[in-house]
Amino acid sequence: MANRLSQIATRTGDDGTTGLGDGSRVPKDHLRVQAMGDVDELNSNLGVLLAEPLPDDVRELLITIQHELFNLGGELCMPGYELLKMDAVLRLDEALAHYNAALPRLKEFILPAGTRSAAISHVCRTVARRAERAVVTLAAQEAINAAPRQYLNRLSDLLFVLARVLNRANLDGLGGDDVYWHSERLQRQDAEA
Repeated sequence: MANRLSQIATRTGDDGTTGLGDGSRVPKDHLRVQAMGDVDELNSNLGVLLAEPLPDDVRELLITIQHELFNLGGELCMPGYELLKMDAVLRLDEALAHYNAALPRLKEFILPAGTRSAAISHVCRTVARRAERAVVTLAAQEAINAAPRQYLNRLSDLLFVLARVLNRANLDGLGGDDVYWHSERLQRQDAEA
């Protein structure tokens, strides 16, 4: 494993490059660095979500996910290395099945709205999708293990489901249900009712 940071301002990146975990240097706009940055941004947004009132089980799940995302970022930082295991993807599958089982079927698209925690979960979902796209783009150029891409795909789905769970938990009193998109079809149905 790479050395722990003992100095933050090293000035080695002043030339527009950054060091990877294997000691190599790449431009700061390299596809690998972009993917690492998107994963870091996702993890930071999860930190904001964790600052909100959350059900205890959701909080514990998100803390585990933060550690797994750190592993994912580490794997991206060290070409050819594997830190994120497939059992992490399976854990997300299990969480998806668990939380989705208690939710009503969607009748229409929902908006990224409701409680503050649900809205932040939707922000995390969109950042997860961007991180997934960055990993897919990198994988088209360099060898990448399957687990990071699959993990980000499942995580974005889980964050959508958790947003619905958090609206129903209604811990800030501003939610209670999904916020549905008002399509023309729904407007016609309302007018006919």
